[in-house]
Amino acid sequence: MKKIELEIVALSHSITQTHSYAVVLGEVNGLRRLPIVIGGFEAQAIAVALERMQPSRPLTHDLMKNFMMAFNVDLHEVVICDLQEGIFYSKLLCSNDKDTVEIDSRTSDALALAVRFGCPIYTYENILDSAGILMEDSGTKKKKTASVTTTTTEEGAGTQDDLKAMSLEDLQTLLNDVLEQEDYIRAIAIRDEINSRGGK
Repeated sequence: MKKIELEIVALSHSITQTHSYAVVLGEVNGLRRLPIVIGGFEAQAIAVALERMQPSRPLTHDLMKNFMMAFNVDLHEVVICDLQEGIFYSKLLCSNDKDTVEIDSRTSDALALAVRFGCPIYTYENILDSAGILMEDSGTKKKKTASVTTTTTEEGAGTQDDLKAMSLEDLQTLLNDVLEQEDYIRAIAIRDEINSRGGK
């Protein structure tokens, strides 16, 4: 199965949903985005690495990297390999002088390590098809930088019941609006409602 390379394009936070963050992965040389809901600690760990901050003491993911490097273990790539019931599954492809192994990982931890090692992040077409969001081409190609975009929203896109009451056309319009605002938390809920009706 062909792997598709992704890069972290944003971290999003919603004030209305306490401790609700999304890390947004963008298809390299493509328009699709893959938002993944993560916890606050993991969002902080990714943000610290993206912004190249140096905490006074190593965070857990820094400790893991230091441990791996002390024993000559290199992280070559992260693969988001499965999606089951809204949960993403990932693997770390690691090697030392003698062996190469795949290690099961939570996706948020895998991304925090990928940023620290500077290794590529991949997924498969079927995962992008089922959980990705297609961004409209603005006609201008901007160079993406690995930095944090934090989006906060005070108004909700409506509750899940409000989304169910909307037509597919209205949902698609709302999805485009929240994507323009880079509110990926709301976009995930809207995308899931569209997908539940068989729309894309």
